[in-house]
Amino acid sequence: MNILLLGKNGQVGRELQRTLLPLGHVSAFGRDEADLQNPDALLGLLKERKPEIIVNAAAYTAVDKAETDEKAAYAINAEAVDVLAQYTSTHDALFVHYSTDYVFDGEKKEAYLETDTTDPQSIYGKSKRAGEEAILKSQCNALIFRTSWVFSADGNNFIKTILRLAQERDSLNIVADQFGAPTCAELIADVTAHAIIGFRRDQLTGGIYHLTSGGETTWHGLACYAVQRANENGMQLKLKPENIQPISTEAYPLPAKRPKNSRLNTGSLANSLELHFPDWRLYVDRVIRELCNRD
Repeated sequence: MNILLLGKNGQVGRELQRTLLPLGHVSAFGRDEADLQNPDALLGLLKERKPEIIVNAAAYTAVDKAETDEKAAYAINAEAVDVLAQYTSTHDALFVHYSTDYVFDGEKKEAYLETDTTDPQSIYGKSKRAGEEAILKSQCNALIFRTSWVFSADGNNFIKTILRLAQERDSLNIVADQFGAPTCAELIADVTAHAIIGFRRDQLTGGIYHLTSGGETTWHGLACYAVQRANENGMQLKLKPENIQPISTEAYPLPAKRPKNSRLNTGSLANSLELHFPDWRLYVDRVIRELCNRD
């Protein structure tokens, strides 16, 4: 099976290079090798590689920058996705794509279902929703995974930023009224491989699925937990968990609006594949142990 992986250097892309290997021949490309803002070049790559499965882990993820860089955000998150979806449809391939909790407005009280109405509040969220719509409109064979609060031991993410700041400062203010499930790139990649197999065995139908870790927390809760576990694993930090102060979203204004509720109901995917999504703390523990062992 010929698999084309885009976004190989991102957090999820790095993990996918591991989990996709048992499924077939993987051709992996990063930003410098596959220009998603050049539709003709992208189409040329598809014609050259002739993939049976396209896994798109590439995205424009600079949430705040997107507010003033709308053209690039839509080019990568929507227009390139449309090219991939059209190719998938024409060549009877499978398209695996990743989306986000930002397609919702965050006002719902409970965890979001796949069928809930979308209402993105930022350019990033709107561009990601446009990508979803392009895939659905193409009617190609596709698995779209919405996830949230992605982290890993590599790349840039909230946990690594907090631990860096914890080495430099003795106090921090962190938003405490946004809720979600921190989701490890490792889990996303593992479940993706299961889902591809499930799709080929008619265990899973095409469409949109929510894919996050179990449990929930706030950014403040995550910061406190990460600092506590890093301390317990021997990382030398100036910051103590009790000196991380909770603040409101309004007290930390940013260019792009964040959803206050990023909780995604994963029941549909879990039931279809007969999987259990572990609590987010288990993966945070593993990543922090890895980071501590590097020091």
